[in-house]
Amino acid sequence: MLDDLDRRILRNLQDDPTQSLPDLADRLGLTSSRLSRRLEKLREGGVLLGVRAVIDWQALGYAVEVSLRVTLDKTNPRAFDEFIPAAREIPEVLEIQTFLGQVDVRLSVIARDMAHYQALYRDHILQLPNITDIEALMHVARITTRTALPL
Repeated sequence: MLDDLDRRILRNLQDDPTQSLPDLADRLGLTSSRLSRRLEKLREGGVLLGVRAVIDWQALGYAVEVSLRVTLDKTNPRAFDEFIPAAREIPEVLEIQTFLGQVDVRLSVIARDMAHYQALYRDHILQLPNITDIEALMHVARITTRTALPL
């Protein structure tokens, strides 16, 4: 379970993940070695998964984002096992989520423009195994994206 110090560490990392270990330790009133031990404990416990760069794909020329809601063949017991690895091979698929219910999988796909999306859809998405139905939802605007947790 997290204590108050763990929460303070995580809040500070969420605010600025690029700060140096000595700066963070100073801010928290800890020694660098104590902070290092706490961070290692958070990593080992699976709380802190890593620090990564968040890249704005739109700044790199991708203008289209589509959510594809996919229904898989319910008669094939290996449908998920065959579909998921194949979907992972498509670089423009940023996220794969599975669901219980009528829709089995949601793919988040990006493309440079509609022509690129149509080519991706025709040449890659429609070639994925075990699809019985697809619904495409074109993203219009991203209103809120939260990555920080209320700690």
